[in-house]
Amino acid sequence: MSENINIKDLTFEEAMDRLEKIVADLEKGDAPLDSSLALFEEGVALTKLCSEKLDAATQKVKILTGGKEEDFTPSEKTGE
Repeated sequence: MSENINIKDLTFEEAMDRLEKIVADLEKGDAPLDSSLALFEEGVALTKLCSEKLDAATQKVKILTGGKEEDFTPSEKTGE
């Protein structure tokens, strides 16, 4: 990242926003190889962070629901 921000300090939303920017930059294909590799490396770290945060959120939901795994898929009957 251009500014000196520790990836671990980012919120999930901030990490996703940065990851989307990295993907867009890499898709352009005009960055030099070294820059592309640095962006890719940062993207991998951000992906890991997002995955960890989602796993933690999943665990909290399980705790709050008493360990029951709920299907949060919208119902076809409700039209959601």
